[in-house]
Amino acid sequence: MADRPDRAPARRGAGPTRVPAGPGLPRPTPAQLRAAVDRTIADVIAPGLSVLFAGINPGLYSGATGWHFARPGNRFWPALHRGGFTPRQLHPSEQDELPRYGVGITNLVARTTARADELSSTELVTGAAILVAKVERYRPRWVAVAGITAYRAGFGRPRAVFGPQPETIGGARLWVLPNPSGLNAHYTPQTLGVAFADLRAAATVPD
Repeated sequence: MADRPDRAPARRGAGPTRVPAGPGLPRPTPAQLRAAVDRTIADVIAPGLSVLFAGINPGLYSGATGWHFARPGNRFWPALHRGGFTPRQLHPSEQDELPRYGVGITNLVARTTARADELSSTELVTGAAILVAKVERYRPRWVAVAGITAYRAGFGRPRAVFGPQPETIGGARLWVLPNPSGLNAHYTPQTLGVAFADLRAAATVPD
C-alpha cells in the first residue's frame, strides 16, 4: 500500500478558493457554500486499500472545504471510528491520514450539489462505471457504497439490501452501507457504528 494517497486535483474551485473549516476555524459562509455548486474534490485513494468507501456525491460543505463528509452532523467520521477503522475519531481535515489505516474515500458522482436527489439516474450509472474503473486500477479488497438508493440506481440492482452483495466490482468485494448523512433519521451514530463494524469484521477476514 502506498505511504500517501493519490490526490488528483479538483477541476473547479481548487487551490486558494477552498475554505478552511476545521476546529477553531470559521465555517464557510452561505455565499461560499453557494459558490461550491458543481465543484469536485479529490479522492483519498491509494493502491491496495482494505476498504474504499464511495459516497454518493459531495455536498456543498465538502465542495467548499475540499473534505469528504465534511458537514457538521454527518456521521461518517464517528461511524468510521466506532466501527474500528480508526483509533480515534478523525476530523474531515485529517482525511489524508486514512490510507495508513487501509481506508480511502471516493464518490459515485464527482460534482457537488446541495442534495443528492439533484443527481440524474444517468449520472449515477455513469458514476458507477467510473467507480468500477477506479477499483480495477487501485485494487482495494472491498468497496463500500454509502447509500443504498444511489447504489440501486447506479448499478441496476433495485432489490439490493444493506450489507455484503453477491457480486463483485472490478475484482473487489462489495458492501452497501446506510447513507451517513445527518438527514438519514433511520440510523443513529450507534447503529451506523454497528454497520461499519460489521464491514470491518468482514474486511479483516483473509481472502
